[in-house]
Amino acid sequence: MTERTGTLYDVVIAGGGAAGLSAAQLLGRTRRSVAVVDSGEPRNAPAEGVHGFLSRDGISPAEMLAVGRAEAERYGAAVVPGEVVAAAGDVHRGFELTLDGGARLRGRRLLITTGLRDELPDIPGLRERWGKDVLHCPFCHGWEVRDQAIGVLGTGPWSVHQSLLFRQWSSNITLFLNNTVTPGDGELEQLAARGIKVVEGAVESLRVEGGSLRGVALAGGPEVAVQAVVVGSRVHARLGAFTGLGLRATPHPMGVGDYLETDAEGATAVPGVWAAGNVTDLRAQVLASAASAAWTAVVINNHLMAEELERDLRSYRASAALTGA
Repeated sequence: MTERTGTLYDVVIAGGGAAGLSAAQLLGRTRRSVAVVDSGEPRNAPAEGVHGFLSRDGISPAEMLAVGRAEAERYGAAVVPGEVVAAAGDVHRGFELTLDGGARLRGRRLLITTGLRDELPDIPGLRERWGKDVLHCPFCHGWEVRDQAIGVLGTGPWSVHQSLLFRQWSSNITLFLNNTVTPGDGELEQLAARGIKVVEGAVESLRVEGGSLRGVALAGGPEVAVQAVVVGSRVHARLGAFTGLGLRATPHPMGVGDYLETDAEGATAVPGVWAAGNVTDLRAQVLASAASAAWTAVVINNHLMAEELERDLRSYRASAALTGA
């Protein structure tokens, strides 16, 4: 890994996950100078494998990032370990990122791919099993818990939908209302029609034994045996370092957290700053995050090209005026 703090890069990328590395690889292939700031703490680090990524299904998150770094570096990208703690500048002067170790990186354009932070309910055992047998996405992990006893922890209106969705992977689904969810009559009918059990009362803790989830303990009540628990976490865009640029998170209309708003090509409200991946799309899986970042990289390259063309045209016209050509 190389750190070149005196260099003015064409693009600096904050976030070294699938989105950031995908953009870095493509920008490197366009012969742009690129630096990627990588904190080494991807959101999916607790998961055993990445799924739904064609040709890479089941690869561990750590291995996927190692492969991605090597590919980006093959095209000249500099991967800099650290975390962005502050950002300043504008599209005219360029942008400067300050890292937690004090180093600074400068770029003509900035791409934010810092992802999301999951906010989990404060229930003992939940955080410890997150990404293992405590899950959130059926398309990412449903196959791995197929035909098991699955509990869905009520955290909001979305929990009923989660229960109905996970029913595709198992006929043994229990929705724990957790004093949080109150299904309507129509929803109760849907749950009953699909054979989904509904349990009232607050969830007190998860019981883990022998390194595996064994059950859900209710406050003042019995324990219900489960092998996996589904929870809808609230998610928050990792944007604290970029408030100095005027960037703020936007509450999601479904009430599941917040995100950084962009246009269809990843441009933020701040000229010269783009974003891609989960930080701007809460639904995006790893493959979708990488794909969106690759397209945003194309847009950034074209933006730089237009600036360079305008600069060269001015120079050409000035030279032509002097020579009379």
